[in-house]
Amino acid sequence: MGTHYSVSDYCPCFFAAACGAITFRLLSVCIGDQDTIQALFKTSFSTDLPFQPFEIIIFALLGLFCSILSCIYLLCHRWALRFVKTNKPISTFLATEKSLYSAIVAFLLACFTFYHSAGHFIASELTMRQLLTSMLDGTSWYNISQNISALPEPQNTFWQAWNPPGKSYFQTLTFFIITKVGLLVVACTLPLPAGYFMPVFVYGAAVGRFIGEGSFYLLSGGISSGKSLINPGGYALAGAAAFSGAVTHTLSPALLAVEMTGQCSYAVPALVATLVSNAVARAKHRPSFYDGISLIKRLPHLPSLIRACPKLADVQIKQFVIPAGAVLERSEKLISVQHILKESTDSELPVVESRDFSVLLGTINRSQLRECLLEHRNEDSCKQLEEVCCVQPVRLHLTPDSTVKQAHCIMSITGEQRLFITESGRLCGVITWKEMKKIIEEMAKEV
Repeated sequence: MGTHYSVSDYCPCFFAAACGAITFRLLSVCIGDQDTIQALFKTSFSTDLPFQPFEIIIFALLGLFCSILSCIYLLCHRWALRFVKTNKPISTFLATEKSLYSAIVAFLLACFTFYHSAGHFIASELTMRQLLTSMLDGTSWYNISQNISALPEPQNTFWQAWNPPGKSYFQTLTFFIITKVGLLVVACTLPLPAGYFMPVFVYGAAVGRFIGEGSFYLLSGGISSGKSLINPGGYALAGAAAFSGAVTHTLSPALLAVEMTGQCSYAVPALVATLVSNAVARAKHRPSFYDGISLIKRLPHLPSLIRACPKLADVQIKQFVIPAGAVLERSEKLISVQHILKESTDSELPVVESRDFSVLLGTINRSQLRECLLEHRNEDSCKQLEEVCCVQPVRLHLTPDSTVKQAHCIMSITGEQRLFITESGRLCGVITWKEMKKIIEEMAKEV
């Protein structure tokens, strides 16, 4: 779901996801919810002709509508987080009374979604799973309204939730779409780790169901035999993928939607809607949901450098490289190492083959070097560095032809304060995080 992440975190994340998926499946089997591995929200869409060719245009418009809603949602989300963080009374209360703040927000949300209050008009009696199941149902609610008496369970329960007395399902869906934005934004201010993807996915399904039901109602009269081939459940699936993809700025929800339903019938419409929604949501390099949290909380975040300064993609770092400072030879005498350590303030010292043949072999941490010198202080000072200290290999280094953008990306993700610049293995110098920020600021001012 993230747009930027450290490559070193990929394996732990994959391992954790695999463990979570296996555990979830095993628990489902243990409690008798599922007999074996199957789709979470299994659908029964037609595979012969799931959608008409002209519907691709409607799916593209659905993606456009989802992207507009996602921009509004993300704007409100960032505003709410910024307000909570900058408002002194609320931020102080949140810092000292997190449990009480969480309880108050949860109580207010529960009061609003209570069935006998506003929850009556947003199908709040349905669980998250039931909400998504009801919206992915391939039967149009217009057809259900014409033949309610023969409605089996659980469709009857779903129909009563979405069509309360005195209200139509269009009104309920409209109220659901409008109010859920505010409820999601308020819930996101809670200082608790929570799964925000699934509510966003359900919200997108509601938007898709609204468009699907509207299309069915408008176009059903033009189809022979009085029966429309439009499947509102397919629109709900495409809407869920498009909205969640626009919020996270990723395309993976399109694949996720197919995996969750176990059918590929609407893979193309879901991908089309997701592509359109992503194109609009990513315009002008707006931050995604998770990037917005990182920005507000000042967590390590890879900003949009192209927007700040397009030249960064082409400017090479060789013109900004500074000398590496104190450099140690592999065969450096301990007495010489002591002098270098006193004169240098660097936390990490590079080790080369020799000063004439400056091939970078690795680095030695300052504290580690000091411990080695103390440990061998009573021994022969003519001993060489490689005999008493272990040289650590350099994890990351760049070439003079690397761009400023590449260097900034690596430093932002890894947290490195400086990077060594080498050419054909030889040490040319270093570039520091402080110098990098200075370069970007100067280039941004020029733009």
